[in-house]
Amino acid sequence: MALRTARNLAYCLNSIRNYSTNGPLVNVTVNEKSGFATVTLQNPPVNSMNLELLTEISHTLQQLEKNKCRGLILTSASNKVFSAGIDIFELHKPNSDRISQTWSFVQEIWIRLYGSAYPTVAVINGHATAGGCLLTLASEYRIMLNKFTIGLNETQVGLTPPTWLIDAMKNTIGGKQTEFALTAGTLFETEEALKIGLVDEVAQSKHDAIEKAEKFLNKFKRIPPHARSITKAKLRGANIQALVRNKDKEVKGYVDFITDPQFQDTVGKYIELVKQKSSK
Repeated sequence: MALRTARNLAYCLNSIRNYSTNGPLVNVTVNEKSGFATVTLQNPPVNSMNLELLTEISHTLQQLEKNKCRGLILTSASNKVFSAGIDIFELHKPNSDRISQTWSFVQEIWIRLYGSAYPTVAVINGHATAGGCLLTLASEYRIMLNKFTIGLNETQVGLTPPTWLIDAMKNTIGGKQTEFALTAGTLFETEEALKIGLVDEVAQSKHDAIEKAEKFLNKFKRIPPHARSITKAKLRGANIQALVRNKDKEVKGYVDFITDPQFQDTVGKYIELVKQKSSK
């Protein structure tokens, strides 16, 4: 058994080395002693989730699952922003096929990360808004640095979060807090997020956060991976299956909503506001 485990780990490490250098938007490194993979988003300046970044994230998660790696730490190359979510420019005057692919990849990423067989930690070393918060909610454990914000602020730009994401937030912080957070599009400061359970720990630096993440992952060192993954699947499976059943319908609804003239007017005004703030 030990020899088989060692062989699987060696295969995983070699496979990751082979593909991780190919994608400029996602970097993968592996701790050869522990077998934990650190996946770093590097789409400056704010890790906006355009189609290209989403494609690389999905491919990375697929390879990690395929090669049976032992744990994931998800973080950002930026020291200010974990991820600002879906690229707002993807939503303005979009190509229907491209926006359809974009949301399909969001769904795939959620399914792979939320339902991964291996344990997962989000090291939130910057602001995590909208889709950035989505990635952290899909993880099992969240460690956040001070003086940043996190939350699903979709309503501020006229969007609504999908049901499966709402359910995940309910499971994390409870129904009452979720209703308040989502209807107001609230962004929580680090200490506020810790207080309501949106994050599990606060770290003083990224190095400190990585150490805490490894400590969390090491809790499962002596737990049989098969038993752990089955238990996780039982806990999260219903939410995943609900998404799987409605994937195509949801994509169509998303495209219809994004291309609606009223939403296009809202997002156009929002972009102009952002440009005005940037120019000052």
